[in-house]
Amino acid sequence: MLSNRPMSELSSLSRTALADLGQKLEARYSAFKARGLSLDMTRGKPSAEQLDLATDLWKSPQGSFLAKDGTDGRNYGGLDGLPEMKEIFAALFDAPAAQVIVGGNSSLQIMHDTVVRAVTHGVPGGSEPWGKLSKVRFLCPAPGYDRHFAICEHFGIEMLNIELGPEGPNMDQVESLVASDASIKGMWCVPKYVNPTGITYSDRVVDRLAAMKTAAPDFRLLWDNAYAVHDLYPETDPLKNILTACKAAGNENRPITFASTSKVSFAGSGISAMASSPANVADAKKHLGFQTIGPDKLNQLRHVAFFKDYPGMLRHMARHAEILRPKFEAVTDIFQNELGGKGIATWTKPRGGYFISLDTLDGCAKEVVSLGNQAGVKLTVAGATFPYGKDPRDRNIRVAPSLPPLDQIKAAMEIVCVCVELASVRKLLA
Repeated sequence: MLSNRPMSELSSLSRTALADLGQKLEARYSAFKARGLSLDMTRGKPSAEQLDLATDLWKSPQGSFLAKDGTDGRNYGGLDGLPEMKEIFAALFDAPAAQVIVGGNSSLQIMHDTVVRAVTHGVPGGSEPWGKLSKVRFLCPAPGYDRHFAICEHFGIEMLNIELGPEGPNMDQVESLVASDASIKGMWCVPKYVNPTGITYSDRVVDRLAAMKTAAPDFRLLWDNAYAVHDLYPETDPLKNILTACKAAGNENRPITFASTSKVSFAGSGISAMASSPANVADAKKHLGFQTIGPDKLNQLRHVAFFKDYPGMLRHMARHAEILRPKFEAVTDIFQNELGGKGIATWTKPRGGYFISLDTLDGCAKEVVSLGNQAGVKLTVAGATFPYGKDPRDRNIRVAPSLPPLDQIKAAMEIVCVCVELASVRKLLA
């Protein structure tokens, strides 16, 4: 949800008034610097208070190490996950359990390996490995998740910026590109509570992604549903099922969906999973057989014992929301109080996820981040939310309110607002 458009603007002030305001802001900024603060808001890490919610996971499974199919969690086997864990993720994905693969602690690793398999061996429906092609391109809605972009850059996959709006990616742009260019093999999507804007793809966008004509028969939607259960409020944002939408459109192999418990249980010791068509799952399992003898099944048993089932996971996430919601509301309230009506910034008010997206005047984001760092507030590097780290308008800043305590967040955001206003006044005077 986007903030309301400002009612008045600093740009209407005279140069004298702007210069006077700039002097006041410089004094206020210097006072912040003198406090010697050190506040880190660079990444969306769970706070210690959130991690404490899953302390009981530390305990070993009680009574038996056997899964319900008889698999001994202490031994080899269970290549694609234990049945109990697959059932929990099947409910999250709204997919048959047979179409779910449960892995280790990182969904990013599963996404990385999915791209690697396509590069080295191709995908079902494709004629050859992507690595043998002269060019492979991916569509990247931006602002977006920097680690998705890093995977592409690591493997030499060319990235094309796609405008991201309040309903999702600009579908006119997407449809035009994929229909005319067979080198476009994939598209990154964070469909619910997008990193960093917090929007959720509309049903219309999901349907168009599912049904669009692509020049590449082996085109893939890499559907990172990282925030599927990360609601800040009791009423969740609805997201249409991409698996069923693609199947209904005759493109069953198009989507590969990912999720994890990294921000649900323990960030470094969670469980990840993917779901896709039977053909894609069979292809992934074939390669997994060479990569591993099986995942950490004891960790899966711990998670099953802790959550019990998918509703249990949702109840657990409601406790997370109680911790996170005041932090997010503090950020947007301070933005409104400090920046509202000045015509120098807009920001999102997400209903879930882990980030708030702040847009400054064009050409100001890098200076805001630099000013913040000098005043003791570390923010995500400006440009990180765009492919190759280059924001063409130099305006987007990702704000991560989850890790610091509430009082530190309030202090940090007050400083950020001063930095935004100071950078804006400097730009307007220039």
